[in-house]
Amino acid sequence: MSTTIHPSALVDEGAELGEGVTVGPFCHVGGHVKLGDHTKLESHVVVAGRTTVGAGCHIFPFASIGHRPQDLKYHGEPSTLEIGANTTMREYVTVQPGTEHGGMITRVGEQCLLMASAHVAHDCQVGNQVILGNNVMMAGHCTVEDHVIVSGGSAAHQFVRIGEHAFVGGLTGVENDVIPYGMIIGNRGNLSGLNIVGLRRRGFDRDEIHTIRQAYRLLFSDEGTLAERVEDVSKMFPDSPSVKRVIDFIRSRSDRALCLPHSGD
Repeated sequence: MSTTIHPSALVDEGAELGEGVTVGPFCHVGGHVKLGDHTKLESHVVVAGRTTVGAGCHIFPFASIGHRPQDLKYHGEPSTLEIGANTTMREYVTVQPGTEHGGMITRVGEQCLLMASAHVAHDCQVGNQVILGNNVMMAGHCTVEDHVIVSGGSAAHQFVRIGEHAFVGGLTGVENDVIPYGMIIGNRGNLSGLNIVGLRRRGFDRDEIHTIRQAYRLLFSDEGTLAERVEDVSKMFPDSPSVKRVIDFIRSRSDRALCLPHSGD
């Protein structure tokens, strides 16, 4: 299948287009952009900067991909943006490259869905098979691990981490880190349990879900300090990779506190 460029589109010299790429009406592809095989740009899409888009991606009208970050500390450094294969970005999505203060690169993984008007700011690291709902706002330097769902109208504070398989409810303000498998809901989000529905959909068996539930109750009980509870849970469930993932997430260094349950939850 040959590459198709609409006569009204502008593809700058130096851009690299793979096999079977479609560039629709009134699109603009910058000179440092790389589009993977069979990627499709609908009308009025702009892909700028040092941006690499993987194979099989689909980008819808009025998306702005790779323009300079909104960070006022950005001074034109040659930072980059990487979009993984088979990712879909709907209307008015904005994704911006990195800065020298955050590793010089923004990444969005494979098989992601960014719904209309979602925003991924500079230096974010978004994993694979992530769904960002309509009007989701990810501030700079956020980390979103694999299989996360962030529902419509939610916003994440800069430097927040959202662990794998977590679920963020609609209109939630995420100020602190969300543990893997956690479910967070609220104007300023508090941990409200585990993302059980998501775990079942991803093929976690009943025994493993039960183990994660046990670990959750112990981690967020009122007995002792969090550090003591983390140590106890680590010893109680040494053979559970899911529990180990939560423990490693809590123990790893972060610029944000943890989202915790409301007292009594």
